[in-house]
Amino acid sequence: QVQLVESGGGLVQAGGSLRLSCAASGRTFSSRAMGWFRQAPGKEREFVAAMYWSGGSTYYADSVKGRFTISGDNARNTVYLQMSSLKPEDTAVYYCAAGPRATTKAKEFASWGQGTQVTVSS
Repeated sequence: QVQLVESGGGLVQAGGSLRLSCAASGRTFSSRAMGWFRQAPGKEREFVAAMYWSGGSTYYADSVKGRFTISGDNARNTVYLQMSSLKPEDTAVYYCAAGPRATTKAKEFASWGQGTQVTVSS
């Protein structure tokens, strides 16, 4: 069981940037991968990005590829989502998740944070 707390959300103008953070605690050694998902009002939760703590490949949804970057600080047990060239359609609650593998499937992540709101104005 891993506890996750997101932070860094807020209001930003279209074209701007924002960095989200997710601090992990508890049994972090049992989770090899971290992911970011988002959910907008009236829409299903969707995959954004994923990575492994050990490094290697990162994975992104086509909608954010080239604009968002996922990274981790192993010493701080913190994962980040750097968001650039933000669009109004990026507006959503962003959630971080921990699990055994980096996957686009939310179902495969065992631990979730409470979410942080990101609002992009035009």
